[in-house]
Amino acid sequence: MQRLRVAIAVEQFWQRVPGGSGTYILRLVDELVAAHELDLVGFAAHHRARRRRDHPLPIDVAESLLPRRALDEAWQRLRWPRVAGREPIDVIHATTWAVPPRTAPLVVTVHDLAFLRAPEHFTTRGNSFFRRALEIVRAEADAIIVPSQATADDCVANGLLADRIRVIPHGSDVPAVSDAEVRRFRESHGLHRQYLLWCGTVEPRKNLPTLLRAYEALARTGRDLDLVLVGPHGWGSLDLDENPALRDGGRLHVLGRLAPHDLHAAYAGARAFAFPSLWEGFGLPVLEAMAHGIPVVTSTGTSMAEFARDAGLLVPPNDAAELARAIERTIGDEHDEFAARSRTVAARYRWRETAKLTTAVYREIA
Repeated sequence: MQRLRVAIAVEQFWQRVPGGSGTYILRLVDELVAAHELDLVGFAAHHRARRRRDHPLPIDVAESLLPRRALDEAWQRLRWPRVAGREPIDVIHATTWAVPPRTAPLVVTVHDLAFLRAPEHFTTRGNSFFRRALEIVRAEADAIIVPSQATADDCVANGLLADRIRVIPHGSDVPAVSDAEVRRFRESHGLHRQYLLWCGTVEPRKNLPTLLRAYEALARTGRDLDLVLVGPHGWGSLDLDENPALRDGGRLHVLGRLAPHDLHAAYAGARAFAFPSLWEGFGLPVLEAMAHGIPVVTSTGTSMAEFARDAGLLVPPNDAAELARAIERTIGDEHDEFAARSRTVAARYRWRETAKLTTAVYREIA
């Protein structure tokens, strides 16, 4: 079988807030390397050496002379510079909306089209960038990888050809976490009670105000439960002053971005996981929580419902009362049943399979 040389965009992995796209790049690259079927080279904008050293990847990465913003603009407006390598490239894979010129068969991963669903949740510059990128993908992509059927449907509704779209879900492989590691995590963050966990980048579409209202409703019932928020600040404010139950008593823990081992300890120690996001391309935190055997509550009518419906509870994302009732069920007598379902469903999703299906797309278009 021909050994393809694939150039893959890794820029997002090196960003201050890499998000789910950064996790996707790292896990996909890891599994593609482990399969030994491809010659893989990364490409990115210009970065300081410290960023590369602190966040290494298992492949060589060719850096542009241009920093990220300048490179994005050059690619969009000039369709230049090209992705170059020492040897001919068989396939280019743009893993986000930063799409280089098509100098070889082009694969683009479209994580979501949230900027079309709710443009008010994005900056003016962001909306402009995403819309121009969509036009480029529509014109140049030979194949479009999406992580969910919800995103596939959005793509078709917005003019991307259905026969170019391949639905390839993310994986749920998570490290084992010991009881001792969970205890150390809890002690280091003052978590002496059971806690409800949320994880993600703080931004408007994550719908944190609804979660805060639901938690406040739970607190009024006398539930002895803390709320832990994990993840970097993206944009948009998180106003805790409107939630008096959160200001007092040390019940709210805003931990920010955690190192990977601490993040998985946070998952493993949670009583339940709540993620009422308005829209996601996939919703990886929900699947990772499920892989740790944590009961989940997430949103109806979203990509998360595609894999969580057989394990957790789905609620309308803006209904705080319904969200509170669902959380009450997952932390109550039904907890162990929901936990078992979570593990069973999450076991169906593996990053190795994601890489296998992605390699098939490369071979299809090469």
